[in-house]
Amino acid sequence: MPSTKYIFVTGGVTSSLGKGIISASLATLLQSRGYSVTIQKLDPYINIDPGTLNPYEHGECYVTNDGAETDLDLGHYERFLNRPTSQANNVTTGRVYQTVINKERRGDYLGKTVQVIPHITDEIKRRIQLLGNTGEFEIVITEIGGTVGDIEALPYIEAVRQLRWELGEDSLVVHLTLVPYLAATGEMKTKPTQHSVQKLQESGIQPDVLVCRTEYDLGEDIRRKLALFCNVKKEAVVQSIDAETIYAVPILMRNQHLDEVVLKRLNLPVEDNLDLVNWRDFLYKLRYPQTEVEIGLIGKYVELHDSYKSIVEAFIHAGATNEAKVKIRWIHSENLSLDSVEKSLEGLDGVLVAPGFGERGFDGKLDAIRYARENKIPFLGICLGMQAAVIEYARNVLGLEGANSTEMDAETAHPVIDLMDEQKEVTEKGGTMRLGACDCNIKEGTKAFEVYRRKQISERHRHRYEFNNKYLEDFEASGMIATGQNPGTELVEIVEIPEHPWFIGVQFHPEYKSTVANPHPLFVQFVAAAIRYSESQNA
Repeated sequence: MPSTKYIFVTGGVTSSLGKGIISASLATLLQSRGYSVTIQKLDPYINIDPGTLNPYEHGECYVTNDGAETDLDLGHYERFLNRPTSQANNVTTGRVYQTVINKERRGDYLGKTVQVIPHITDEIKRRIQLLGNTGEFEIVITEIGGTVGDIEALPYIEAVRQLRWELGEDSLVVHLTLVPYLAATGEMKTKPTQHSVQKLQESGIQPDVLVCRTEYDLGEDIRRKLALFCNVKKEAVVQSIDAETIYAVPILMRNQHLDEVVLKRLNLPVEDNLDLVNWRDFLYKLRYPQTEVEIGLIGKYVELHDSYKSIVEAFIHAGATNEAKVKIRWIHSENLSLDSVEKSLEGLDGVLVAPGFGERGFDGKLDAIRYARENKIPFLGICLGMQAAVIEYARNVLGLEGANSTEMDAETAHPVIDLMDEQKEVTEKGGTMRLGACDCNIKEGTKAFEVYRRKQISERHRHRYEFNNKYLEDFEASGMIATGQNPGTELVEIVEIPEHPWFIGVQFHPEYKSTVANPHPLFVQFVAAAIRYSESQNA
């Protein structure tokens, strides 16, 4: 079997240039040519994983099928490639050092002095090659978090330098950098890119491809200049102009022949078999919607949209499927009350109450749910959003005064949402929630069954609290039914109100599984319900 090829993606000048999107776009092009590709992220921070990070600090925490709490870039990888990632696709400095220290404690190093080189770099190299060694992938793309020159990233850059020597022609480096435009002089400047490449060269790495983020066309002169000063071929200087959507980037990179440059450098065949028909069809629907709906996203982290990144992208996928533009109205739950909710939600075609933790803004979520329920507005509650729907119903329909979750009120008289039994002895926060894919049985003849069109599904979870089955009979007698339950534990996974046009709450996170190729059916049907509601209001 031919050896696995490795592509390393580094960044310079500034963060947030889009290494994850460039990595995913390149992988999409290579996959569309028939190659088996995966992407992994190396994150320099010392946290073991993002699971304990505040969303304001790091954005969304993405969860894989096998229960890894990872960087949000893995969501991009899955959405672009329509292929699940795993624990091995996200590596942090904390996890690397934890492994090395555990080995030292066991005596694995036989008394040697443990150092960054070779012990830390060896562990990084081992993790980089884990996916390649499975024999499942022909190409592994590795994104290095941060920028060249960051102190935190130095061990990763050194590991890449060593691997370049070891892998030889089976590896290459793509360096993403910035070519800024200075309005005062009316010209683009190449010096930031030159200095960035020089910094990479000081670490012993020569980039093979430059991807230059820019607002304007680079032109032949700037390409030639960058090629000359950065020791790359002119055809390997690729521009990445700001796009109207991240999903246009694969096409832009194809127009720049990035995939061909990479394949030639890796000595892989460049055949005329690129298949982007479905991708172009998705883009067309995205660009030319036939209608528009507005959905309110109720959460407590709405100042940072990346906190709900997968939900936003799932709406994009579902909107294209329905040939509709989904406009999101960002509504901070802390600002909602019984007095303001009608004005805040006025004109919406759907309401989504987002996941989260803690009691801040929780009352506002309850008010939004009550308004959507009583006014027959399509509603979707995710994780805490489902739990809030249960609590709102308990208080205002069942008449259980003070009903709550024990997360919000440990002494509530009616704990309709309670800590899972398996969580009651847990003391550590990191990696201890109910995480990853779990099965769910769906009752036939329900809206959930209409959505999924099958009796058993598997969805990803990230929570500690669950519906309290002691109250299930009371809820179902009053009109809110459990339409999805875990087959082994009977934990309630889906609730709905049959008398409502479209009211569904789910304990899991459907947004994690929505991709360009397979938009999630819950979001597709939620948007379809919002379109019907909009049409009924405007009839």
